[in-house]
Amino acid sequence: MTALVYKRMAYYVLFLLAGGACAFAKPFVFTAIPDEDETRLRQRFTKVAHYLAGELKVEVEFIPVKSYAAAITAFKNNQVQMAWFGGLSGVRARRAVRGARAIAQGYEDQYFVTYFIANSSTGLREQKEFPKGMEGKTFTFGSKGSTSGRLMPEFFIRKHLGKSPDDAFRRVGFSGDHSRTIALVQSGSYQVGAVNFKVWENEIKAGRIDPAMVRIIWRTPTYPDYQWSVRGDLDQRWGGGFTDKVQSALLNMKDPSLLEAFPRKSFVPANNSDYTPILNSAKSIGLID
Repeated sequence: MTALVYKRMAYYVLFLLAGGACAFAKPFVFTAIPDEDETRLRQRFTKVAHYLAGELKVEVEFIPVKSYAAAITAFKNNQVQMAWFGGLSGVRARRAVRGARAIAQGYEDQYFVTYFIANSSTGLREQKEFPKGMEGKTFTFGSKGSTSGRLMPEFFIRKHLGKSPDDAFRRVGFSGDHSRTIALVQSGSYQVGAVNFKVWENEIKAGRIDPAMVRIIWRTPTYPDYQWSVRGDLDQRWGGGFTDKVQSALLNMKDPSLLEAFPRKSFVPANNSDYTPILNSAKSIGLID
């Protein structure tokens, strides 16, 4: 074997080693559905990225997206390897990626609730039964892909009124996120809306809700919602057991400042079968085939 051949082989080995190092050095990237104001989302998940980097000993990056659909697309295209999804977006994302898994959910996500809210000018007040008095008024959902802001509210509207939202209300809108839903109903731009109960609690705590202008009129039965989902190829990219390390890091997130940002009291294990009720509800109203 000539010296030239040896030299070329040596360069090839160095190339492979460099490529392997670069592949290993690629950051672990995650995103989250944009259910609140983007500035608040960046603040909240940048802290989570720093925490995960310390626990996983790899570079971790959070990238924001503009819509629920964009979060699913980024997950499907491997632009992100993990996402904080809602129930419906998580089901859709995992169905698109072989081996994808739900690995953790907030304690509260086992028992999630949607609040139906109304502007005080409607005269509607909180009721234990579904408030049929809102029929014929203007109504806003959140994002079209939201579990708590669209899927479950529409499911209960159809169940209790026997009509589609377009037939039940004078005008139907989609605000884009829960914070905006509250603002639109509070201002009177829409008379009634459906909102994630956790965002409502956050906005109350932050002083952004005027109880004299907007109030809760109904609380839905509970259902499973948000969760952390990961792609099925994490161990191939970062080494055996990496998925378990990610799950452990999430379950061991104890810092109150991190948990308060969600807000959740803790994270608990989750698996794909936990979200069968969401899949069935989405199929029943035609959001998933």
